[in-house]
Amino acid sequence: MHRHILIVLAVVLIALFGFFAFRRAEAPVPPMNDSVRIASPVSEALVSSPLAVSGEVRGMWFFEASFPLALLDADRKEVAQGYAQAGGEWMTEDFVPFSGTLDFTAPASDTGFLVFKKDNPSGDASRDASVEIPVRFR
Repeated sequence: MHRHILIVLAVVLIALFGFFAFRRAEAPVPPMNDSVRIASPVSEALVSSPLAVSGEVRGMWFFEASFPLALLDADRKEVAQGYAQAGGEWMTEDFVPFSGTLDFTAPASDTGFLVFKKDNPSGDASRDASVEIPVRFR
């Protein structure tokens, strides 16, 4: 009886070791919070122009079916700006798909940030929100 338990235990330990020793690197987790789910690009992605962006945001991020995007270099100087467009009914508090494209000339820095900004036509700073992800330039 004890021999069977030892064999089962050995098999389980070998399987666990194999799982942790030989598993492939997992894909980066997309940035998410209670208002934003970014599908593309992923954090630390190597980006080039034109840069396609996509994901989902809560409808309250849109104004007239769009919200601003900005691409910054490592010194936070603006490389490009544009807008993401709603891919569905945006007058909701639910998640709405979006997509957009930014055309840019690669900056001197190797890294930068892609910023997704909640559209805020009121100008009230308390209603501002943004999510940014680090990117790498080609």
